[in-house]
Amino acid sequence: MTTKQLQEYWREMKSHRKPVKLLFEIPTARIVELPLCRYVMYQVVVIKSGSYDAKQVSIERRYSDFERLHQELLQDFSEELEEVTFPRKKVTGNFAPEIITERRAAFKDYLARLSFLNCVRRSPAFLAFFTHDELRLAHSCLRGGQYARALQVLLPVLDLQEKLVQHSPVLLVPTLCAVLVCHRDLDDSASAFSMGERALALTRRVHRHLYRAPLLATLIDLGYELGRPIAVLQEELQRLQDSLRGRVSQLSLKELVVQEFT
Repeated sequence: MTTKQLQEYWREMKSHRKPVKLLFEIPTARIVELPLCRYVMYQVVVIKSGSYDAKQVSIERRYSDFERLHQELLQDFSEELEEVTFPRKKVTGNFAPEIITERRAAFKDYLARLSFLNCVRRSPAFLAFFTHDELRLAHSCLRGGQYARALQVLLPVLDLQEKLVQHSPVLLVPTLCAVLVCHRDLDDSASAFSMGERALALTRRVHRHLYRAPLLATLIDLGYELGRPIAVLQEELQRLQDSLRGRVSQLSLKELVVQEFT
């Protein structure tokens, strides 16, 4: 295969398209008035297609957030985005109702086109666009001991991530563990244990996952507290420690979670 053929093959692989599994709606927008600035916030609703989606999650993003996403994607996918048009700002009239309505439709089409590109849909930049701000807020609340508020933010994020990371569910582990920590510190051990079981099943898919040993230790403590069978968990933790020959994270699960976004 010649160099040109290899380049064409790689370009085809990178831009490989699959049926859309996510749908996007931008049903509303609101103008935010601050003393020194004024901007429009767009409500973005993410819907999993193919069946009834009972967990339709929404976020709010402003024009600059969309623009930042586009610039980040261009760094890695400039060829793939050649036919994807980004809505441009106008010199005047950006707050006119008809312009805002037009831009809502444009951003909806823009997200759909991005999601249609397999390589873009799976990129860290695309995923971060939908969750980064909320995760940063949640972890700030968690570090400040505001566990109820952190949980209030994390649960919708988890629902959203479940739609976005179907290609790699193990990416849910940090958020599942953050939810576990919140439940535990709110004295809801049963919910914490349930979240931990979900996270543990995912860590088993990855060799030497950073969260696995601290997660096992936490589940053993919770299981003992709840009167659940823990012998299997204890054996798994011992096997893991033996296989890693002491190269196991010495941080607790809560310490690992708190380190996110620091």
